[in-house]
This record gives sequence, structure tokens and C-alpha cells, in this order.
Amino acid sequence: MTNLAIAPLADLRKPAILIVDDAPDNLGVLRTMMLRQGYQTFVATSGDRALDIAQRIKPDLVLLDVVMPGIDGLETCRRLKANPATARIPVIFMSARGETEDIVAGFDTGAADYIPKPLRMEEVCARVRAQLRLRSSSETQTAQADRLRMIVNSMDQGLLILERSGRVQYANPACDRYLGYAPEALVGRSLADLLADAPDLGDCAALEAMGGSGTREVQIRHRDGGLRAMDLTMTPMHAADGLFVALLHDISHHKQSEDALQRAAMVDPLTKIANRRHFDVFLEKEWQRAIRSSQPLSLVVLDVDHFKQYNDTLGHAAGDVCLQKVAQALQEHALRPTDLAARYGGEEFVLLFADTPLEGATLLAEKIRAAVEALEVPNPRSPTSPWLTVSVGVATIVPTQLDQIEHLFVCADRAMYAAKAAGRNRVETAIAGAAWDAVKDAALY
Repeated sequence: MTNLAIAPLADLRKPAILIVDDAPDNLGVLRTMMLRQGYQTFVATSGDRALDIAQRIKPDLVLLDVVMPGIDGLETCRRLKANPATARIPVIFMSARGETEDIVAGFDTGAADYIPKPLRMEEVCARVRAQLRLRSSSETQTAQADRLRMIVNSMDQGLLILERSGRVQYANPACDRYLGYAPEALVGRSLADLLADAPDLGDCAALEAMGGSGTREVQIRHRDGGLRAMDLTMTPMHAADGLFVALLHDISHHKQSEDALQRAAMVDPLTKIANRRHFDVFLEKEWQRAIRSSQPLSLVVLDVDHFKQYNDTLGHAAGDVCLQKVAQALQEHALRPTDLAARYGGEEFVLLFADTPLEGATLLAEKIRAAVEALEVPNPRSPTSPWLTVSVGVATIVPTQLDQIEHLFVCADRAMYAAKAAGRNRVETAIAGAAWDAVKDAALY
């Protein structure tokens, strides 16, 4: 009854090599060899042409002859390195000039390597592979650092980096909103000074000795003297010995609205399980918690099969009883405080399972589907089964600041409709998350 299909990621583009040499024979041999290695290959016979092509296609590496008419290789390399758009492209010089001063001059212009002529093709290929690996590793690390910096600076949560004593080493911009302090004003302060109700949590070393990593609700002293209710999550930084990451999530508005939420109708009057409003509030809270903890969040969407025919045949009173039985079957599978079953509208129901990977959520969804069928509620006009059945969609995500809740719903809905299209009374699954953009191959110049 369960079918899991994951679309393959787009193929990464081939590395692009620009070969610059005024000797046609050398150019032809090198181009053939690079193509055999699986690289995109571009050629130029002069420094001017090489600069133009490099500016346009941004190759991953340049093989550059030193001795050329007009702009020689050394000057070409200098201009590549002086241009911000091409400065980070590695350059390997090729030259019959093998004296020490020639090699030093090549490296002084910014070259990454120097290969003497006559060229040994196996050596050229090995050096090209080595430089491409270095470039890929460097670009990956730079991209990861830039993305991490962007995420930290744009976070809604306050983020602190703490020493084991609780002394603040770093604070992100959100701390200004949360605490009233500019980030630099918090550096050097103790977290314990900010905690009104649990100062012992400010000592990271003591917290670690107690096995105290995790999320706690605390009262934080704002700079204006007021208190703010917040979730505090402290996690050791394993890559940096002795440091902790503290995340502050403002929950004061949740606290202020607790009385109003309790007075509001949080239960569906027909089925006696959570209504849509309750579910949306609960989902938002668990979504933010999943972002902070980097744990999976699973959404189950199910729809009663052929419910209109059921109502038309047996009447709306029987339809109400039917929905109540389905709701009870769902409720029996939402057992943890982080699970919630709700009627989302009409004959549509939803369940949220926090800290639950796709495999676990799929197993639960299958049990729910089987439990509904096992009720043996007659559905005389159903072409699917003599009994009442449901079609179920499951979607799982480990959300980040770049993801949206709506995307999780879209994935679960699509999986549910896929279950209907596949014959109903079944479970279909999907994995949600940020999509990768396809990378297009560059044109050959």
C-alpha cells in the first residue's frame, strides 16, 4: 500500500578548462586530452582572446603558455588575477623556460602550478585534477561559510556563542531585538546575568556535567528591565572544543496569548479532536522547534474516499458518525505530546509527528489507513472497497530558515492526491525541502 519515490538530483556540470597556446599542435593535443578526461574545453591562441573568454565563461582552470606574441602568459595571468571576476580561477603555466627565475616569476604573478615543456600528458592530467579538487574544496568551504553567515545574520532567533563559563564570545543581530543589547555590547557578559529564573543554566560547564543540553523555557532580563519568556537551547560545538551555541527563541507572545487560546474553540465540535486553528498554532511551534533542533517533522494528510457518495447514499447524519469514527482512529495514533491529529476541513484530516523521520511517519500512516479500513464502516457506493477507506499522503522535512511551511503542505497534498490517482485506500510519501536549481552547461567558445 506504500510507495516511495525520490526524484534524482540534477547532474552537476562538467569542469571547464581554458587552454591558451599560440602553437596549433600543442593546442590540439591538449584539447583532445582534456576532452577525453571529460572536461568542457575552450581554446584561445592569444592573451587578449584568453582574457575575453575567461571573463565570459568563468572557466574552472586555465592552462596558459608563457611565451606568446602580444600579451605573454605572465601578463595574461596578472590581468586575470587583477580582475575580481577571474581572480580566483587557478592558472597552470606551461613553458619551455624551466629556469628557477622563470618559475618564480610565474608563481609571483599568481599561478597555482608550473609545468615544463615538452609536456608529459599524464602529468598534465594529474596536475589538472589536483587543482580542480583544490578549487572545488575551496569553493565549497567558502560557499558554506557565506551561507552560514547569511543564515546566522538573518535568523529570527537570538544566537550566542559561549565559553564553558557562560561568557559570551559572539551574539548575532537578533539579540538586539530580543535583549535590547547591540551584539558587541553582549560580548564579555555572562549568560547567567541575563537569566532571571535559572542562573545555573548560564554555567555551560555545569550544565554539560548534568547532561543539560536541550531546550528550556527561561525568563530573560531585557535591557529595559523587563522579563521575556524564551526557549533557551544550548548545544556543545563539537568542532570547537569548550564552546557552546545558545539559541534564544522569544515565546513571550505565546505566553501572553495562552489565556485567549484556552478560551477559543480549539476543538472541532463534531469530531472532538483538534480543529484547524489549533493545528496551525501547534504546527508553527513545532516548525520553529524543528529548525532549532534540526530534527525531522512529518505531516500526514488524509481524505475519506468517496465521501460524497457516502453522504448521498446514507445521509448526513451517517456521514457525521463516519467522520467521528475516522477521527477516533486518528487520535489513537497521536500518542506523544508532540503528535497532533486534527480535522482540517470537511472530510480532510491531518496529523503532525515531530522528531519523526519519513520511515516512521510512513509506518504510522499505514497503521492509520489499516485502522480505518478495519472499522468496517459500510460504504455501499464505493468502487474502491465495500468498507470506508482513506487515501493518505505523507511528507517529511528537516526545516531550515530557507524553508516554508506551505511547501510541506504542498508535498503532503500531492502525495495524498497521488494515492487517490493510484486507486485510493493507500499511502504515498514525499520528501520536502529547498529545491536545487539545474546547472546549465556553458557554450563552447
